Amino acid sequence: MKYVYPAIFTKEEGQFSVEFPDVPECITCGDSLEEAIYMAEDALALVLFTYEKNGSAIPEATEIGWLNPGDNEFASYIACDTLEYHKRNSKKSVKKTLSIPEWLNEEAIARNVNFSQILQEALKAHLGIHL
Repeated sequence: MKYVYPAIFTKEEGQFSVEFPDVPECITCGDSLEEAIYMAEDALALVLFTYEKNGSAIPEATEIGWLNPGDNEFASYIACDTLEYHKRNSKKSVKKTLSIPEWLNEEAIARNVNFSQILQEALKAHLGIHL
């Protein structure tokens, strides 16, 4: 779920626009180079995450040397992680039905255990996810 694509940065009046030749619907901009890079990472992650979610084919990345930037343009690689993007932007909760022994349930209730919190912490530990 980690990707690297070449982007074309165009210096315009007071900002930089960014296009991805391999992902034509991914276009963004920023008022500074730093902001344009940040926006490019975010936009690329959004578009590629949408591809993944919809089961669309992920396009192959062109080698940066094959690009021909024009005047006031330069090419640079942009990396993104769609799993990190999803974790940052998805706050939706889902209900899960599960079974545990009755005695364990009673003991947890007696100790005011937050079942959702414990399950989330256990799943993160089991999956090696550190937030």
